[in-house]
Amino acid sequence: MIAFYAPDASLEYGDRHAAFGIAEDARGHIALVEVTKPGKAPYFDLPGGAVDGDETEGQALVREFGEETGLVVEVGTLVVDVSQPFLKSDGQPVRNYGGIYAVTLAGERPELKVEDDHRLVWLDPRDAVVALRHDAHSWAVAAWMRKG
Repeated sequence: MIAFYAPDASLEYGDRHAAFGIAEDARGHIALVEVTKPGKAPYFDLPGGAVDGDETEGQALVREFGEETGLVVEVGTLVVDVSQPFLKSDGQPVRNYGGIYAVTLAGERPELKVEDDHRLVWLDPRDAVVALRHDAHSWAVAAWMRKG
């Protein structure tokens, strides 16, 4: 597992098991979500999120992709296991830990999308490396490109 720095070492970060994915379209662009919260600057993340209950990382990733983007994906190979401390939009310090996977697009089901503050965007992976909020996500995209 690759561990990334904590933005504030004086805080105690609660563990949050999570999984994220890298999906490529026919143009070679990858799916990101642009997240807009009231009173905050928008930011970009890879689609994905917390593993709930007895879910596997793969199950959580498929569910989260649908909730955030309306896309149906199939989970492929693990790109990297990461640990990324950060402050959530509400200021809560958490440490995401888990896998970032290559995923394959299997379809679209707009009715799955429930997160109104998440908007699907497609970026060239080189631009995504710069745009992504988390260093762990940027590192994973760079590693994914090198394996390509």
